[in-house]
Amino acid sequence: MDWPPPSDWPLAAHSQRIDLSPHRWHVQRLGKADGPHWLLLHGAGGATHSWRGLAPLLAENCQLTILDLPGHGFTRSGSVARLGLEAMTQDLARLIAAQGWRLDVVLGHSAGAAVGLRLAQQALAAGQGAPVCLGLNPALAPFDGVAGWLFPLMARTLALNPLVPALFAMSAKEDTARRLIEGTGSRLDPEGYRLYARLLRDRAHVNGALQMMARWDLKPLLYNLPALDTPVRFVTGGQDRAVAPKVAEDAAARMPDARVACLPDLGHLAHEEAPERVAAELLGGFDAARTGGIVS
Repeated sequence: MDWPPPSDWPLAAHSQRIDLSPHRWHVQRLGKADGPHWLLLHGAGGATHSWRGLAPLLAENCQLTILDLPGHGFTRSGSVARLGLEAMTQDLARLIAAQGWRLDVVLGHSAGAAVGLRLAQQALAAGQGAPVCLGLNPALAPFDGVAGWLFPLMARTLALNPLVPALFAMSAKEDTARRLIEGTGSRLDPEGYRLYARLLRDRAHVNGALQMMARWDLKPLLYNLPALDTPVRFVTGGQDRAVAPKVAEDAAARMPDARVACLPDLGHLAHEEAPERVAAELLGGFDAARTGGIVS
């Protein structure tokens, strides 16, 4: 996506660009200056727009930093080699340190939840405090069987073909976005479909998402889950057809302080379908984590 974000892009008035090699980060900052600081991380193929309904609700009591992951949306990546989970997390940690952000919460959706958890793991390994980790439909399961090698291979092959992102961008229409989203179990308002269609029409964004998937490796994150000594709270959608709720439940069972709440009628993009309900679950989860309580 070309910089700067257009005026009709969600929360564009809060957008800024931060250059920190090898990326040029798109960051949005808003909310209550003296509230707890939350970092919001979208999933693969998404962008800051996915928080358009949830962010204003959280911002009433929290300070928010929202960003596009490298290669996504308006964040330009200077190296495709830095688009895997480990490298992306390291670069994000450098950005946080350079900006002097002290995080109370990392909230991630889908693959963004994996980034948030790995960020916390790396902080603990460095002898630093880790934030509370909140996840929406966290994508924490490796592909099984044939898909374990076939999907990354397909993504890598597609990413190496310069024609694929261009052809996809040329063919992406609002109906394409609708089919992809509804295939995950979610239904959005017309503006939601239009925003995703705009992303899918952008060659750089499509290529960034493909490059990320081609380099995705969850093994270090999953191996170290039992040592993640920070509160973790997940919210899942019972209708999620992209990441089954059991994925969050299985991951939570391996961590010392993790809980899961399920919203049975929502899909993978639950926070875009019902932001008020998701905000209530997240804020309740954060409060319970701070006080040592249990999320029902």
